[in-house]
This record gives sequence, structure tokens and C-alpha cells, in this order.
Amino acid sequence: MKMDDLATLAPEHRALLLLPARYAPEPGAMASPEVFQQLGALTRLLHDTLRQLGVMPSLQLAADGLPDARSRLKYIVTKTAEAADKVLNSVDQAKAEHAAIAEQTRALASALLADPDKAVASGAVFNFVDEVEARTQRIDAHLTDIMMAQDFHDLTGQVVAKVVALANDLEDSLVKLLVQVVPPDQRDKVDFSLLHGPVVSTEGRTDVVANQGEVDDLLASLGF
Repeated sequence: MKMDDLATLAPEHRALLLLPARYAPEPGAMASPEVFQQLGALTRLLHDTLRQLGVMPSLQLAADGLPDARSRLKYIVTKTAEAADKVLNSVDQAKAEHAAIAEQTRALASALLADPDKAVASGAVFNFVDEVEARTQRIDAHLTDIMMAQDFHDLTGQVVAKVVALANDLEDSLVKLLVQVVPPDQRDKVDFSLLHGPVVSTEGRTDVVANQGEVDDLLASLGF
């Protein structure tokens, strides 16, 4: 929105945008019914002005998404914790199986060294083979569980992307709102073509906010 576009607003809307801060009520001032009515009228005027400027719908849409963003972030925390617990439990169980195999191997080796014929005749060798096979199958299952636990990366990645998109939309709406209500004595610091909004490609364009640095520069120029 350019300076000339302010002329398209109703007079009372233009007056609201240029309203000096000194007219704000003093802290602790008692609100009379007249003040309450005036405050309500100003609130309605601000709401209508923002809607007329085209800011309110996009800002409201972004704000409505904040509770959903919080629930999405909680979902990420939950899924990450569940995956971590599953991996740790599977590793502990696999290590226990591995330790049991190592212990049985040492016991069988001692038996074979002491009396090979007795060890074979007693069935210790065949029992060991069966036990190792069963334990290795369980270890393989634990490794599969560890691999499957990593599926949270895909799910949480999608959620993070949506939350980031929401944050970008909210920032864009707030930057536009800030530019539109900048005080008169600071309007020469603002490029009102920034209200054109985001574009797919900023190459060769000087009339859009292309990155976070430009947003930082805009806020710094306005004293924020």
C-alpha cells in the first residue's frame, strides 16, 4: 500500500491511523461511561480500518492457527519421546540377549575343554545352537523395532514445515500491519511497496521483503 492509497480510506479511518500516542489514557485513570463508549467506538473503528486495509483477514487467519501450532509442537515432543523410549528399550533388550549368548558361549567352551565327549553326549552343544538361534531372532526383532521407531522423522518433519509456514504467514501479516500504521514522522523510512506481499521468486525484485534481514532492517528503522 502506497501513501496515496490512504486517500481512499474514509476520513475517520485516516484520522485513526494518524492518531497521536499522546491521546492515550493515563495509567490508573478511572473509566467513565463516556470513556467506555469512546473506547468501544475506537475499537470498532480500528477493526473496520484494518478490515478495509485488507490486513484483518490474513492476520486473523494466522492467529487462528496458533493454537493448532501449539498442539502440533506438543505432538512433535510426544512422538520424539516415544521414539527415544522405544529405541532405548530395544537396545537394552538386545544387549541382554547378546550378553546371554556370550555367557553361554563361555560355558560351552569350558565344557568342551574339560570333557568334549561328555559335552556332546549331554546335548549341551545342540542346546547351545538352538538357544543362539532363538536369541538372534529376538535380537533381529529388536533391531527392526529400532528401525521402525525412526518413522517419527517423516511425521515430525511435516509438522515442523506446517508450523514454520504458519510463523511466516503471521510475520508477513504483522509486518504489513506495522507498515500501514507507521507514525507520520517515520513514514519516510518505510517503503510502502513492501505491502505487495511475498513472491515466489525475489530475483530482480526490489519491492518485496526477500529475507529475514530485510524484516530486521524494517523493524530497526522503526525503533523496534
